[in-house]
Amino acid sequence: MNCFDAVSSWWRSQGTWRMVYLLFLGQLVSFVMALMSFSSSLIADLGVDAPLTQMFFAYLALALVFGSILIYRRRRLLVSWYWYLLLGMIDVQGNYLVNEAYQYSSITSVTLLDCWTIAWVLVLTWVFIGTRYSLLQLFGAALCVLGLGLVLLSDAGVAGGGGSKPLLGDILVIAGTVFYALSNVGEEFCVKKKDLVEVVSMIGLYGTLVSVVEISIFERESIESITWSTELVLAFVGYTLSTFAFYSVAPTVLKMSGAAMFNLSLLTSDMWAVVVRIFIYHQQVDWLYYLAFAVVVVGLVIYSNNEKGPEVVHATEDGNVAHYQVLSNGSAVSPEESSPS
Repeated sequence: MNCFDAVSSWWRSQGTWRMVYLLFLGQLVSFVMALMSFSSSLIADLGVDAPLTQMFFAYLALALVFGSILIYRRRRLLVSWYWYLLLGMIDVQGNYLVNEAYQYSSITSVTLLDCWTIAWVLVLTWVFIGTRYSLLQLFGAALCVLGLGLVLLSDAGVAGGGGSKPLLGDILVIAGTVFYALSNVGEEFCVKKKDLVEVVSMIGLYGTLVSVVEISIFERESIESITWSTELVLAFVGYTLSTFAFYSVAPTVLKMSGAAMFNLSLLTSDMWAVVVRIFIYHQQVDWLYYLAFAVVVVGLVIYSNNEKGPEVVHATEDGNVAHYQVLSNGSAVSPEESSPS
């Protein structure tokens, strides 16, 4: 075996390529999320308050593209339609609350507080999926939440967070993260058990239907009052394209790493949000934001370095419960396999 073969064999045995690929996808989703935040913030700055309409075009694009693939396959749904309807309703409410928050708070605050999703995901995956986390993982996640608390302190008036009603915006974001977490965990369960294309197309379909119903109730006057311009149209197009890309790639990351690590990977989108705020909006960023980001990064490092220990509980085909221990190389063994003979 030559040197190249030895190196290739080592990389494969360590799961390095898979980790690099996963990190790349995570950062791609993170960058796209920053573009979503920038587009939504720009729409709000142009005086448009229509968060449901923003999402309608994105959901419609997902339904048309992935739905066409699903129709071409001519296969029956693997999950009952009413579960997808529920998932679509939850997803729409999360996006509505977070997009509405841009009317009252700054892009930096919204993107940082969006990471509250991590805390809810840890609880939901523990209760409903059976994922078990080590104390160090929980400590790392707690540091992330502590860092976000510094944003609340800043927006409460200690340093000034930007926006007309920053605290109201913060509350909307935190409420939205509860729905985001429910959507992430439900999507993780579906893409790991069922078909990825089916999940995305159904979220697009039912997200479109739910958006139309809610727009007809809550946003008719807002839409009628919109004065369309080239800049506003481009902002809507940018939001639609970035959201489409987000929903196209995110299920793959969820399938490979789970909802918790997926949301932790999104933390780097905050860095892009700060860059946008400084160079695009020409706003000053208070030192508390930098401290908050530093604390969040430390929490992420602690979580990532101790990721190899969660125990996942799955139901077997015969209805019994099987416990698997996730190893550092991404494989899993049951207690029976790991116990000495």
